[in-house]
Amino acid sequence: MAGAPSGGTVQWSSRFAFIMAAVGSSVGLGNLWRFSAEAGSNGGGAFIIIYLACVILIGIPVLMSEFIIGRAGNASSAIRSVDDLAARSGVSGGWSVLGVTGMAASCMIVSFYCVVAAWVILYIPKFLGGSFTGQSAEQVAAQFGHMVEAPKKITDVSGKLLLAFTGFAFLTAFLVARGVNKGIEFAAKILMPIFFVLLIALSLYSLISGLSTEVIADGRKTNGTAEAFKFLFAPDFGAITPKVATAALGQAFFSIGLGSAIMITYGSYLPQDISIPKSAITIGLIDTAVALIAGLAIFPIVFSHGLDFSAGAGIFFQTLPVALSSAPGGNFIGAAFFFLAIFAAVTSSISLLEPTVAWLIEKFNISRVTAASIAGLAMWGLGFGSIYFVGFMDVIDKQLTGAILLPLTGLLAILFVGWRMKKAIVNEQMHGVSPGLQKFMIVLVRYVAPIFVLIVLLAGIHDKYFAGQSMSDLMDSWGFRRLLILTVLIAAALLWSKNKNKKA
Repeated sequence: MAGAPSGGTVQWSSRFAFIMAAVGSSVGLGNLWRFSAEAGSNGGGAFIIIYLACVILIGIPVLMSEFIIGRAGNASSAIRSVDDLAARSGVSGGWSVLGVTGMAASCMIVSFYCVVAAWVILYIPKFLGGSFTGQSAEQVAAQFGHMVEAPKKITDVSGKLLLAFTGFAFLTAFLVARGVNKGIEFAAKILMPIFFVLLIALSLYSLISGLSTEVIADGRKTNGTAEAFKFLFAPDFGAITPKVATAALGQAFFSIGLGSAIMITYGSYLPQDISIPKSAITIGLIDTAVALIAGLAIFPIVFSHGLDFSAGAGIFFQTLPVALSSAPGGNFIGAAFFFLAIFAAVTSSISLLEPTVAWLIEKFNISRVTAASIAGLAMWGLGFGSIYFVGFMDVIDKQLTGAILLPLTGLLAILFVGWRMKKAIVNEQMHGVSPGLQKFMIVLVRYVAPIFVLIVLLAGIHDKYFAGQSMSDLMDSWGFRRLLILTVLIAAALLWSKNKNKKA
């Protein structure tokens, strides 16, 4: 059970509750298709080996750093936690900008996350009603395109999509409003074990059904399951390139859910008797295991039907419906896949909303219900942009949060813990593991992880804003202007943090 108080005023009831909540945050919809798509596009087993190394050497140290900031800071919100630690460490209060960027990222992400969850919800009755039965790949793609395309005017939006989006957003705000123990923890302790059971069951179905198929690969007969195992676990080291390594690094960073102030906020509810290093290792490894099991659930089906294994979100919304609708019991299995995805979506969405709610409570001294209502309405309103405006979701997801805010926040967090916080404060939070492992993890935090997180940040900026453009094209592009605007906003947040610290 919970031990001595941490920085926040509420506590996780047990280590199991904390682990389930943190894993529920990191295991989201992206784990179910992004990992498979990244592996499929970047050499399969070779990508996975690099990915595992990145989780251990970069993902876990950054996760540990965010937990340390949360528990050591005498606050619940990320901004005030950093404020407190900066003051106690005698460094600039401007470091609280990492709380600002992280909270901004989580607030933007949850808005479109609810829209994607609404797509998932609508696919369950589609499977159960046989909407995909007998449909070609082009027809399934057309159904998906019709569902997600931005309406020409507000009155054109599908009533079902709006209802699903609103319902999911309300559920997210409702669970957060119930509090850490009765809402977030309650949902994670119930939904995550069921999620694990369903994922394993669906993986077994996929593996067994793949054994009965016949596939021609390299001039020989084999089956979908054998090809899936070969693809995932037989690395082609000749496929390893800087691009593959960078992709694995980025996937390791984003998969665990870093850089969005979630883990700082969750760390603030962490009792002192729970080991941060052990918890970070456990969460990182569970998240990796889920990604691998999801690959075993998807790739046997993909190879058995000769489908595109690098289709990204299309694997879920276009590829799987084609494959499953023609299989015995496929409509039921398809509905189960999407029911499983809802579980992952709920635990992730409530974690994304919590940093904003925690800040509102502390900043304005209001009740959790009021704060969750305000944040929920903002989330619901911003989500309309992803429904009504073409490209709005991609801008938030890929150009703002994915490319800049998440890696920037993660980089600032690990630099703050490794180089600016007092060593005594950091060492106090590192109990529960051997002295040798403590020293090793501190070395990763100070010297190894910052280099590679910076690579993620620079690679993301290059890919989204500079790749394949001449200087004249670049200066004329709206994407580059967005980058400049975002830079100004981050600089303004930094100045605000410094001025706020001086006044305090």
